[in-house]
Amino acid sequence: MAVAAVLCALTDTVIDIDEVTVSDHAVRAAQTHTSLTAMQVSRDYLQQNFSGSLMQSLQGIPGVKAMSIGSGQSKPTIRGLGFNRMVVAEDGIKHEGQQWGDDHGLEIDQFAVDRVEVIKGPAALLYGSDAIGGVICLYTNHIPTDSVSGAVQVFGRSNNGQLGASAKIGLRRSSFFFRANITAINYGDYKIPADSIQYYSYYIKLKDSRLRNTAGLERDGSLMVGYAGYNFHADLRVSDSYSKSGFFANAHGLEVRLSDIDYDRSTRDIDLPHQWVNHLKVLSHSSWRNDVVSVDASLAYQQNRREECSEPVSHGYMPTPSDEMERHFDKSTYTANIGLKMSLGRHSLNGGINAEYQHNRRSGWGFIIPDFETGSLGAYLLDKYEPSDNLKLNAGLRFDHAQTHIHSYNDWYKTPVGTDSVYKQRSTDIDLTFSNLTWSVGAVYSAGAWLMKANVGKSFRIPIPKELGADGINYHIFRYERGNAELNPEVSYQLDLSVYRSGKLLTVQVEPYVNYFPNYIYLNPTAQYEEGLQLYHYTQAEVLRYGIECQADYKITRHFEAELKGEYLYAEQLSGAKKGYTLPFSTPWSADAGLKYSHKRHGEGSIGLNVHFVGKQDNIVPPEKPTDGYWTLNLTANHRFRLTGSSINVSLHADNLLNKRYYDHTSYYRLIDVPEAGRNFAVMVGWEF
Repeated sequence: MAVAAVLCALTDTVIDIDEVTVSDHAVRAAQTHTSLTAMQVSRDYLQQNFSGSLMQSLQGIPGVKAMSIGSGQSKPTIRGLGFNRMVVAEDGIKHEGQQWGDDHGLEIDQFAVDRVEVIKGPAALLYGSDAIGGVICLYTNHIPTDSVSGAVQVFGRSNNGQLGASAKIGLRRSSFFFRANITAINYGDYKIPADSIQYYSYYIKLKDSRLRNTAGLERDGSLMVGYAGYNFHADLRVSDSYSKSGFFANAHGLEVRLSDIDYDRSTRDIDLPHQWVNHLKVLSHSSWRNDVVSVDASLAYQQNRREECSEPVSHGYMPTPSDEMERHFDKSTYTANIGLKMSLGRHSLNGGINAEYQHNRRSGWGFIIPDFETGSLGAYLLDKYEPSDNLKLNAGLRFDHAQTHIHSYNDWYKTPVGTDSVYKQRSTDIDLTFSNLTWSVGAVYSAGAWLMKANVGKSFRIPIPKELGADGINYHIFRYERGNAELNPEVSYQLDLSVYRSGKLLTVQVEPYVNYFPNYIYLNPTAQYEEGLQLYHYTQAEVLRYGIECQADYKITRHFEAELKGEYLYAEQLSGAKKGYTLPFSTPWSADAGLKYSHKRHGEGSIGLNVHFVGKQDNIVPPEKPTDGYWTLNLTANHRFRLTGSSINVSLHADNLLNKRYYDHTSYYRLIDVPEAGRNFAVMVGWEF
């Protein structure tokens, strides 16, 4: 775990990494440098598997899923853990937005990403809190090697009429370099294989099978300048990401039935209710290294602003608001990372310090989370020891200290209590301090075509302000949420085992794991209702999770290759009111069978068919309902035309070719009878020079 995390933070400096192909030529498992599973994903793979969002393109990796949100957004999960239980890092810096939000995706330009590393399992040694489930490392800092290089891409999706374009250019003059990216995307309401839905027993007709008001747009841009010398490297990167998207109108309270807005006027309108998110990031990285020692330092500032706008309608005792701004959040994050690596014979020592400060302010007439400030400081030390060429051992320790201050909040309107009316208090003033020691021990053993790994470690996660102080309606996922100021830091112990066998014809990987939480934090669904919606409250329980991921690739002939992969996850609460039950929205088993044909005529290309199976999920938490299993047929095709000094890439990704109607158990929309998106073709054409 320790070394995997360090690899994630490094820049594009050349590093010798032993790799073994485990599936597509563009997806590789970083084998001998880490005792955890670390998958390397190239830019070619992202282009060939483009399916709308970055996380949807990555979910072909066993254990990685994308929770779709509306028309153009998705949230990543690793082994069933997402949101604040996994870290998304961009160029070694933890991406900090409003991660708790279930209804918006990552504020990152997916077309600026050069490569991805996915670390499955706890990686808290480098990142501290939140890396309890894994890390998705995004690298957008590739250094141009030619005097002029770049790419232009145009793309689209059929289901929601998405149209977009992206361009980048890189310049190199001696040791100095410059890079710029720009992306623009526009999409409309998306279609489902149904002509109506039900919301709390209300029958709602859909026009042309589209979810009204799920259109949106995205605008991204970034600049990077730097110096790359033999021993010294420095760069400065500024990026800005803006998106605006509508909320499915009929899911945002029944008062929408009384609205004067004509939601069916156009499939590309972004009417109320809607949201916009803007993320500004300034990141600097410097490194110095020689044959024995390397020092890395990263500083970053992030400002994340998010606003939800709704029609001013009275709710409960709240009078009609004077404007449309229901909620506004403004979060600033300051990050500093310093790392030192030293080679001492067969030992490689790594140490570092991470510091972070967050400042979040809210406004608007709706309340769900309070204002807060959080500061954290962590230090780690790791050692990799190679007693022989076939055996590598690693071990590490980390200590973290964090402080959180949550502000009090009272409603701006009065609520009757007994014979009086009061400004109801939603959040109290709280100061909390958390400290934790984490550790990891692992081994990697290689023998011929075989590679075996074992890793055991402890991770932790401090409760986020939403878990501690939430008290309000989350209309977009149809529930009332209430925090718990008595929550303790979440602790996780995990054992990971991996077995790889790589051959000329057959490659196999098997990855079982066991995960034990003495005090897992989750939103517990209750049978109570608050302000007309089901009440969920944060609680803690002892939880056992275990699972397995398998993948096998067989080269049938020079042109044909077969793939079979699957994953299974089981979770059970060992204490609390729901003892014996699983966790809400638990992931069912899934499996994929695929056949791919590759060729090198007029360039190089491939075409593949995939059948995706998902099992029935009847292991639920009352009052959840079971979800039926399903299967979908999908297609991927791509071709690269080689030109003099450049190339043209064409890719096609088709999901749900048979337009099957099915429900994803991890989707909140299934609660109001909304199935997943119907047939969808995603096309991309790119020119690289």
